[in-house]
Amino acid sequence: MKLRIEYDKCKSCGLCVEVCPKKILYIDRSRINKKGYNPVDAKDVNACIECGSCYKICPDIVFEVGE
Repeated sequence: MKLRIEYDKCKSCGLCVEVCPKKILYIDRSRINKKGYNPVDAKDVNACIECGSCYKICPDIVFEVGE
């Protein structure tokens, strides 16, 4: 898997959405995680180019990128 998201760690800051060059990340307003936030999700995880931008900017270590 190219991109793994720990939904329950996400605090909906949106930084990852802004820096994703492929624009595959979005804040999923249809669900709420254990912390009470709408977590980030990916529209098409297979479109991820493993650049690591989301991983680098995330203050809550929500992402794992690569195999």
